[in-house]
Amino acid sequence: MHPTHRPRRLRTDGVRPLVSETDVSASDLVAPVFVDATTDERVPIETMPGHERVPVDQAVERVEEIRETGVEGVILFGIPESKDPEGTRAYAKDGVVQRAIRAIAADTDAYVIGDVCLCEYTSHGHCGIVEERAETDPTLTVKNDETLELLADIAVSQADAGADMVAPSAMTDGQVRAIREALDDAGHESVALMSYAAKYESAFYGPFRDAADGAPAFGDRRHYQMDPANRREALREARMDAQEGADVLMVKPGLPYLDVIADLRTEFDHPIAAYNVSGEYAMLHAAAEKEWLDLEATAYESLLSLKRAGADLIITYFAEDIADRL
Repeated sequence: MHPTHRPRRLRTDGVRPLVSETDVSASDLVAPVFVDATTDERVPIETMPGHERVPVDQAVERVEEIRETGVEGVILFGIPESKDPEGTRAYAKDGVVQRAIRAIAADTDAYVIGDVCLCEYTSHGHCGIVEERAETDPTLTVKNDETLELLADIAVSQADAGADMVAPSAMTDGQVRAIREALDDAGHESVALMSYAAKYESAFYGPFRDAADGAPAFGDRRHYQMDPANRREALREARMDAQEGADVLMVKPGLPYLDVIADLRTEFDHPIAAYNVSGEYAMLHAAAEKEWLDLEATAYESLLSLKRAGADLIITYFAEDIADRL
């Protein structure tokens, strides 16, 4: 008795590429760039092999290196020269990210995205204005509505500098509406908005917090970032952001939340982004260093899984390496 169906017929080399359902291209990828106002030379990021903090005057050079691989988009994160409780350097005209955006927009063809948050700029490391006594009372958290105006100021300052897109990541209720209205009022109707719609309070962020010097000085972010146990809540978050004017909806992290990416892809016709975060990057590097995994193959498969789940674009620290392979 022979099998009626033989799927293996379509797995031979000649036909396999013709019936492949998903692929990854360099144009799908966005590369993070860390710009550091406290240094005049590149500083390797120990927990993220192959990545560095770059001084402002090397931001253009760094972006040109990325563009040479075929990656067209970059997202900027800043390490300011000073911090304070209100994170004022986040929205300063001469802030580290604003200066870098201005130079990159003037001298390259890269698509420039600005991350809109306060955690890298506040002395306490939280994503907004914290309540009094927060340092001694872990039940207290970020003041939501007081933070909205500051997030809007950051977005407008980045758009003024030449950002093509802004990406609020603070998980502050109402942030998309506040930023969209502020951008439009400032004459930046054409600046796109990518919302970190479902950003989880994840253990996979550790290396990024080293890279951006953004770890909380006290407490944690569980009161404003999403509970990793919740799936349906992500749809509520994304629905609010879509209604408030988000152009792109993001899920962060990527690999542990493939189900959430698939849910958003089914529910919305917006472009869906996934953030392949620092912990995902670091763990593959660590395994590869021990020769337990093939780094290039597992990195590519990781990004392919994000595309297969429904992501249209992927922010990833593997962007340059994978683009070179492609």
